[in-house]
Amino acid sequence: MTTQKITDATFEQEVLKSAEPVVVDFWAEWCGPCRMIAPALEEIAAEMKGKIKVVKLNIDENPAVASKLGIRSIPTLILFKDGKAAAQKVGAAPKGELSRWIAAAV
Repeated sequence: MTTQKITDATFEQEVLKSAEPVVVDFWAEWCGPCRMIAPALEEIAAEMKGKIKVVKLNIDENPAVASKLGIRSIPTLILFKDGKAAAQKVGAAPKGELSRWIAAAV
């Protein structure tokens, strides 16, 4: 698995203090569109390894960060660069669209 699971407790270390850009996938088990984009995110994480990191934060198990960032719909993807949110995408999209969004934001 090339994506990594993070928690409220590891968010700061894994995302905000990361040397490379990080795409955070805010998701939940019950979310169909979240499960739909998961394979695409795995492929993107493998293809862009060394350029970006892709992590997943389950909002049911870890509500603090999602609440702090005002996440209201899932899936929500936020790309963090240098500890700050650089781009955000809400909703499911095909792999090509997700790759282009990430490439444009990095």
